[in-house]
Amino acid sequence: MSVEQWSRVSTDAFNVALFAYIAGMLGYFYHLAFRRPVVWRIASLTAYAGLLAHLVSVVTRGIAAGRVPWGNMYEYSSLLSLLVVAAYLIIVEGVYRLRTLGGFALAFAVLTMAIAVEFLYVGPGPLVPALNSYWIKIHVVAAIAGSSLFALGSIVTILYLVKDRFERRAATPPPIMGGAVGLEEAPPHFEAGSDEPVGAASERRGLLPSAAVLDRIAYRTIAFAFPIWTFAIIAGAIWAENAWGRYWGWDPKETWSFITWVIFAGYLHARATSGWKGHRAAVIALVGFVSLLITYYAVNLWIVGLHSYAGVS
Repeated sequence: MSVEQWSRVSTDAFNVALFAYIAGMLGYFYHLAFRRPVVWRIASLTAYAGLLAHLVSVVTRGIAAGRVPWGNMYEYSSLLSLLVVAAYLIIVEGVYRLRTLGGFALAFAVLTMAIAVEFLYVGPGPLVPALNSYWIKIHVVAAIAGSSLFALGSIVTILYLVKDRFERRAATPPPIMGGAVGLEEAPPHFEAGSDEPVGAASERRGLLPSAAVLDRIAYRTIAFAFPIWTFAIIAGAIWAENAWGRYWGWDPKETWSFITWVIFAGYLHARATSGWKGHRAAVIALVGFVSLLITYYAVNLWIVGLHSYAGVS
């Protein structure tokens, strides 16, 4: 097959994956609202089918380009979306056996893919000289893996904040004789060893699992992502020394990657510090997620630096 044919296969598979994710997202949201197990099974199978098509798209893109398929923002976004969906299916549905969060994970993948195909698409081609190194197989893979896990953890963190708000409202007693009962603020309900049930039992209490369960999943996912992101920064510094003769130069991409690392380090530290569990720590995680988006979109597209090779025409 020619390069054009492989590229066509990749594009077609990408579109199949995108529409499969949209269908799966709608199915997951329907199950979230009406609790239909058969709908969840169909949605989950559709997500797996989309994931398979997505993998075909990434592999054939690499064949068409004759290199690793993560050399520009379109390819990075495609692989990022694939890993977010895979992480959701493996971690949330596989490990924690939760069935009501799939629509949110797929919504992130759909949005990322839609932005990629609409604004970031470029045809397959050779790498720019700055990326033509074996370090792209190490540094960029670690960055994508860390980003996908940070994204999944941040999605669950947003859902935790929503659920936590509803639970606190439900726990507030109604006014008595025109006044309010003076109760202390509810204590944070997450502890690493919490006995809060995980899985179907925790989902019967409302549309979403309990705030404690969501908080635990978000924390563990981000904690898993953090050392991967740390390795990505270290590998990037080694690559920078090899390419530019210095390990660190405060280039915008290096700076924002480090800022993101500091924020998530602060989040993990806050989880280990008395009084900084729950809501306040979750806010730090969301600030880290915003920093991650700035690192990816703003720095690559609008800030000039040594990493200005997004590949967008």
